[in-house]
Amino acid sequence: MNKHHDTTGPTDDQQQITLRGPAELADALPYMMGYHPTDSIVMVALHGDRGRFGGRLRLGIPRSPREWPPVAEQLAECLIEGCERRGSRPDGIVVFLCQDPAEGETGRRVMERLRPLAQRLRTACGTLDVPVYEALCISDGRFWSYCCPDTRCCPPDGNPLALPGTSVMAAAAAYAGIQVRGSLRDMEERLRPWPYGKATATEQLQALDTAGAALVPRILDQDGRDTVRVETIELAERLVRRLADGPRVMDPAAADAQDDALIGHDEAASVILGLQDRETRDRAAEWMEGEQAAPALRLWRALARRCVGAYVEHSAAPLTLAGWVAWSTGDEPSARVALGLALEVDPEYVFARLLHQACNEGLDPESLRRCLRQERDARAAAEARAGSEPQSATGPQAATGPQAATGPQGGAGTTAGSGAPTAPGARSSSVARTASGTRTASGARVGSAARVSLSVRKAGRRRTRLRPVRQPAADRGAPTPRPGTVGPEGGAAPSRLRAARRSGGRGTRSGR
Repeated sequence: MNKHHDTTGPTDDQQQITLRGPAELADALPYMMGYHPTDSIVMVALHGDRGRFGGRLRLGIPRSPREWPPVAEQLAECLIEGCERRGSRPDGIVVFLCQDPAEGETGRRVMERLRPLAQRLRTACGTLDVPVYEALCISDGRFWSYCCPDTRCCPPDGNPLALPGTSVMAAAAAYAGIQVRGSLRDMEERLRPWPYGKATATEQLQALDTAGAALVPRILDQDGRDTVRVETIELAERLVRRLADGPRVMDPAAADAQDDALIGHDEAASVILGLQDRETRDRAAEWMEGEQAAPALRLWRALARRCVGAYVEHSAAPLTLAGWVAWSTGDEPSARVALGLALEVDPEYVFARLLHQACNEGLDPESLRRCLRQERDARAAAEARAGSEPQSATGPQAATGPQAATGPQGGAGTTAGSGAPTAPGARSSSVARTASGTRTASGARVGSAARVSLSVRKAGRRRTRLRPVRQPAADRGAPTPRPGTVGPEGGAAPSRLRAARRSGGRGTRSGR
């Protein structure tokens, strides 16, 4: 089950469409969500006599029926209170339960198995004096109504869904330019680590072990950390440019395969480990708009897929960056999926929690973009005052010259004995130019990762925080426990790297 709510508020510029009956409601669901919500509870608020659509909420269906009563109560409370914060209490609610049949199971059997959950949701909403007007089960290309007892319109075997692109909602969505991005499962698959046993996954795991043994001790050392920050950003910039220069592929699976082929295992490992530093991650978050955004999003997705085996928790950073870029560029459904996966991997990853809340509350990402632009401008100004050459002040697209891509495995030079790629001809003075700020002559750092989190906190301060629904420990499907050491003998313990990541490398725990 996904442990975090996805809530969505209504927009003022949506085209008005009249839906009549359960069939049109079922056909409209993917267009309301932006994807087909597999294995999900979806609740949609209705307002006024005509049943205007309001806020929407999605949660993964809990695996254990023991969880259904408390989950139903919390979802009803969350949706109703969220609508009230946005202006008005809903007059009714529509519930969707979406789940594909298991092997040997029929859609009708799924409907019957989920009937108690539907009843719990109806009761929970009714207890708060908001009736459920319709509750539908969607499974195996058919739908059933839990509210209609008339077998003439709602037969026991259900009704077939309309063919894709033939419903009233499909026509209106095409006219309005609304895109359905496939199923939730498909969207998650683009972000999940390569499966264990795949040859490339084994090679990537070995590269992560090797990079961990070389980089982790440097990250845990203040002087070494500054150098790693510079190296990580420079390498990530080269990868972004390499992806931007590649041919454009429309099919998502083929596009991901092409991106995977353009990134070497050693390169991916170095950037993944470097992004565990909070300031490096926040510097990378500046690639959020314009021509930088699309290739940066592809890079973060590709890196999330490379966090294989015991390194799955490392995917929280690239997943959060993928969610941030998607949200910044207006793709809220993809942003929620990426941020939800980041929180699934690490529920305490603060940057993901803040972005997830801000996205769900309908806040404008421009406030955070403005903050990141200010960070970039302040860093460039400090570098100019210090008499040093600005380092990629405008992001990957500004870099030229000898740092051009040299192929999937080549990239650029490597610091002797470190295993961390660096720019050709890099000078020792570049250590002063850190990934998130610049040290002035007095030693003060211009820019701070804390401002990134503060921007989101300020934007959402007046809103009530959504409480995550937590599963019992036995049902969470927690990531595979890490081994005691990373890499060959003498490698640093991963717990030390996690401590550095959570504290920003300063010895105290702070927002990530």
